[in-house]
Amino acid sequence: MLSREQGSGVAAQQCDTYAWFSQRAWVEIDLTALSHNVQQLRRLLSPHTQLMAVVKADAYGHGAVTVAQTVLQSGASWLGVATVPEGIQLREAGIKAPILILGATHTPEQIHAIAHWKLQPTMCSPKQALIFSDTLEAMNHNSPLPVHIKLDTGMSRLGTDWQQGAEFVQLVQRLPHLQIASIYSHLATADSPDPTVMNLQNQRFCQAIAQIKALGIKPPCLHLANSAATLSNKALHYDMVRVGLAIYGLYPAAHLRSSIDLQPVLQVKARVTQVKTIAAGTGVSYGHQFVAPCELRIAVVGIGYADGVPRNLSNHMQVLVRGQKVAQIGAITMDQLMLDVSSIPDLQEGEVVTLLGQQGQQQISADDWANQLNTISWEILCGFKHRLPRVAVM
Repeated sequence: MLSREQGSGVAAQQCDTYAWFSQRAWVEIDLTALSHNVQQLRRLLSPHTQLMAVVKADAYGHGAVTVAQTVLQSGASWLGVATVPEGIQLREAGIKAPILILGATHTPEQIHAIAHWKLQPTMCSPKQALIFSDTLEAMNHNSPLPVHIKLDTGMSRLGTDWQQGAEFVQLVQRLPHLQIASIYSHLATADSPDPTVMNLQNQRFCQAIAQIKALGIKPPCLHLANSAATLSNKALHYDMVRVGLAIYGLYPAAHLRSSIDLQPVLQVKARVTQVKTIAAGTGVSYGHQFVAPCELRIAVVGIGYADGVPRNLSNHMQVLVRGQKVAQIGAITMDQLMLDVSSIPDLQEGEVVTLLGQQGQQQISADDWANQLNTISWEILCGFKHRLPRVAVM
């Protein structure tokens, strides 16, 4: 574990193969910011509302085990993953908190693993529920498996149509090897300033729950809100909220920025590997997409699209060097990119460049890249490859 001061100048994760001085590029994970974000989110919730931290996709590229341990210490009580292997990874790390698998599972191998590792699956359809029950029967599984009923209220992805929700819940309740742990749905447009569709989905969810309760079934837990709904409408918090992006310090939409104080958790850094001067008219990188308009001082940096820096940012991005923004020039290559550092004539090899993060008063965020690429910050965060060490800093 590195201090914040060490992390700003040390490119190292404790690892067997390479010492810190060998790292050309890395991702820093600020655990203090992560803990801050969880605490801020908890303040939005009533005492009875639980916080599920969504740590799928290796915690959005932040490192699932380290993130899970930190958020559980900071106020989260549940973890959400997409796949069985993601859940197993957390269990193997000694994490005992309840883990919901948000994705669909149905094969015997998956069911065996879920039961063995004490994971909790999402039930999307009657057919899936019957497969689970039959497989658990064949396994001679002793105790009922906690399962979570997914209703489709307008996402048109996983789940049983909300209008058949009561019938579906009745079926699952009758199956001897399954125990309903929660009923939930997922919002499609919670990040929109227009709440019309979100409100419609909530109305459908309420109607389905009312029909279920009319059958004498009392759901032990209800959850609907993602990050955006958690920030925008307390009426959607129910018994639990499922928060992903906001935990990592980014806002699901610009209009939600005033709702809570979040701090970005992830920074991407790399080292300058060579500095040189090129003459006017000199082309830079593949295809000579950039040609020097005058004599320039350029720096080569040891990070590229194979590490997760989108190639489509070529000639359209800036990075931070010594607290100031400088332009990236030429095509971003697999392992390297180039900068115009003419404004920093004494820059040396080995100095640290911040691609995402903050230096001094200047900051570049995943939102900046996403806006440039007409995509979303989730995709940017999940794009950083695992040959970049994750370095936890405090």
